[in-house]
Amino acid sequence: MNKNLYTTNTPQSFWQVQEDIPPEAWEDAINQALPKLGMDAIDLASALHLSLGEGQFGPHHWQFSFAKRVYYQLKPLLPRRLTSVMRKVYSGSIEADFALEWPAEARYAQFLWECLRQVLLITGKDTLPFRSFWPEAKQAGFILTHDIETAEGQSFVSKVADLEQQYGFAASFNFIPERYSVDKALMAELSERGFEIGVHGLHHDGKLFFSQKEFNRRAEKINQYLKEFNARGFRTPLTHRNPQWMQSLKMDYDLSFFDSDPYEPIAGGTMSLWPFQIGHFLELPYTLPQDYTLINVIRASGPQLWLDKVDFLYQFNGMILLNTHPDYLKDPVNWQVYENFLKEMQTGRETFWHALPCEAADWWRSRQAASTASSAAPLSLASLKEGQLHIEAQS
Repeated sequence: MNKNLYTTNTPQSFWQVQEDIPPEAWEDAINQALPKLGMDAIDLASALHLSLGEGQFGPHHWQFSFAKRVYYQLKPLLPRRLTSVMRKVYSGSIEADFALEWPAEARYAQFLWECLRQVLLITGKDTLPFRSFWPEAKQAGFILTHDIETAEGQSFVSKVADLEQQYGFAASFNFIPERYSVDKALMAELSERGFEIGVHGLHHDGKLFFSQKEFNRRAEKINQYLKEFNARGFRTPLTHRNPQWMQSLKMDYDLSFFDSDPYEPIAGGTMSLWPFQIGHFLELPYTLPQDYTLINVIRASGPQLWLDKVDFLYQFNGMILLNTHPDYLKDPVNWQVYENFLKEMQTGRETFWHALPCEAADWWRSRQAASTASSAAPLSLASLKEGQLHIEAQS
């Protein structure tokens, strides 16, 4: 795996401290903070590879086993009810051995917080100005996304959009170009209403990453659809992923990775609660469990697990990013859980910045590139004491 895909994601870049800190102070601080990750990271490059690059899951993490290849070959012939049962059995078999905490994994965040605490200690400073994580110094970012898996799901999209607008929200809708007849009129309507259009693979048959040759062949078509749909964002089907191969996709940002998830076909996680760079594209990892996982796998009857994770993300000024599916939201139970979640989020909307994925990507890039301290806020050593990790940034 190419570790260079992650080297720009330094603690210095993350924090955007608006004072000159000697490089050696950052280096010492990082070395002091590495134990917070709880893994055998000997330097920053290895830490980023093991966490953001999912290197902790081994060199064959992205490869498909023989059993998985057979499954995806046979999946089109299997009833959907049977595939759902098989997915639950598979998920249950790996939970006990999962290397990350779920649903809330804090170690990468604690590593970053400890880096800055050590910088303060090493430099003898009581406060440092840093650039706010989100516009207007909001405590979190909030992004909604949807993957449309079938024509039936596509027919339900307008109702999902209506529900979100009722509560003052907008989202991205990711279409599969060659699985069903894409409704271009629907795309135009969504765009006019302030929603965003994205691309969700090519066929959704589980074979996109079977080989690099096959991936490259399909990537050419995916790039054509990104241009045709005027789409900036992409998510792979089934969150199958390979960060090196995906460098050939001409997308502005990606949504295929996540912070921690034992229930996906390639279980794992980047541990990041914020956007980060993977080679040429910006990654916006989802940080709330997907709707299918919440309702169909762990059998939650309401959105409380989502809301608990939201509280966790607030502690670290993180990104609240949820992916749901119009195909599943058609079910009255799923629909009610989602609506109750939107109601709860609406009550606290003054504390977070709600944005489309493309807007979040633009903001994060501008934050990393800004050269002035106009949006800097004071950060005190007291804010970073052990067990007191929340930062109240002011614009």
